[in-house]
Amino acid sequence: MLDTLALILSIIGCANWGLVGIFQFDLVAWLFGGSDQLISRIVYALIGLAGLWCIKLLFHRDRAPECEP
Repeated sequence: MLDTLALILSIIGCANWGLVGIFQFDLVAWLFGGSDQLISRIVYALIGLAGLWCIKLLFHRDRAPECEP
């Protein structure tokens, strides 16, 4: 459950950075009234923590059992 939430937040963060890079448009800041608003900073922090959490997914991937023919 936490892995899924972290992935969703990471995807949102990636989409936001893509918008910033391509269109110079910060969706999080726009939604919450500016990048220095408390709620925007909380969202940025949660996305950052989610990204850090996702690092563990690189090392603890569940591998599907191989099917034998």
